[in-house]
Amino acid sequence: MPILGQNQYGKAENRVVKITRDGATHHIKDLNVSVSLSGDMDEVHYSGSNANVLPTDTTKNTVYAFAKEHGIESAEQFGIHLARHFVTSQEPIHRARIRIEEYAWERIDTPESRHSFVRQGQETRCTQITFDGSSWEVVSGLKDLVVMNTTDSEFWGYVKDRYTTLPEARDRILATEVSARWRFGWSDDAKETPDWDDSYAQTRKHLLQAFAETYSLSLQQTLYAMGSRIIDRREEIDETRFSLPNKHHFLVDLAPFGLENDTPDGAVYFAADRPYGLIEATVLRDGCEAKIPADLTHL
Repeated sequence: MPILGQNQYGKAENRVVKITRDGATHHIKDLNVSVSLSGDMDEVHYSGSNANVLPTDTTKNTVYAFAKEHGIESAEQFGIHLARHFVTSQEPIHRARIRIEEYAWERIDTPESRHSFVRQGQETRCTQITFDGSSWEVVSGLKDLVVMNTTDSEFWGYVKDRYTTLPEARDRILATEVSARWRFGWSDDAKETPDWDDSYAQTRKHLLQAFAETYSLSLQQTLYAMGSRIIDRREEIDETRFSLPNKHHFLVDLAPFGLENDTPDGAVYFAADRPYGLIEATVLRDGCEAKIPADLTHL
C-alpha cells in the first residue's frame, strides 16, 4: 500500500520591495521570499480535506503585511519573524522554511538625488569590433544594469480608450534594466585612440547621473536624457541606443489587513517581472548616421 512521504507546500518567490523614507533620503530592501510549510498534512493528500491547510495566498499576504508592520531590518530577522509566526499561529504547521534572496542596491552618487539607486552585481560590459580590411567600427555598451528612482517620476495625460484601466500616477517608482550600446567615431588613422576603460567608466557615470537627475514624466523622456548627456559629454561617441524594460512596482493593497500602506515613512511594493513596457530609441550626434541595429541582442 502506498504511503505518503515527506511533503511541504507554500508560496514561492514573493517579490517584495520595502521603501523607507527618511525625509528626502530613501532606503531600499528588495527581497525574493519563498515560504514552505509542513506538518499535519496527510488528509489533504489522502482525501483532499483542506481543514489543516493555510492557503498559500495567505502566506503571500503575510509576507507583505509583515514588511509593513515589522519592517525589514535584515533578511535573516525578517525570515525569523515569518517562520515563528507560521509555526506558532497554526497548530497543524510543525515546520516553516523561509528562503530569501536579497538584491543589494547602491545609491547613485549625485548631489541632486537621494532616491536613486543602481543594483549591485548585475552589470555586464559589452563590445563589438568590426573590421573589413580598411575601416573599423567599435560599438561598446552594457546590459543588466538595474536602476531605480523611488520618487520624482510621474505618468499621466496619456491616451485613454475603453480598454484603458491604468490609473494616472503623480508619484511612482521608476525602475528599469538598462541595455545600452554606444558607437565610437574612431578609426585607426585618428590622432588619438580613446582610453577604452576610462571611456566606459565615464559613459556609465553620465548614464547613471542622467537617470538620477531627470524628473521623469515618462521613461521615454528619461531615455532621451541619458542618451543626450552621453552625446554632449563624450566627444568620442557618435551614437547611443537604449532598450529599457519598465520594471513595474505596484503598491500592495494592505487595507484588508487593517494597514495603510503608502504612508510618509514608506511603502511596500510588489515587483512584477512580466508583462512589461519596453522602451527603445536611438540618440545621435547631429549629422551622424544611425548604425547600431534596433535589436541589441545581435551585438
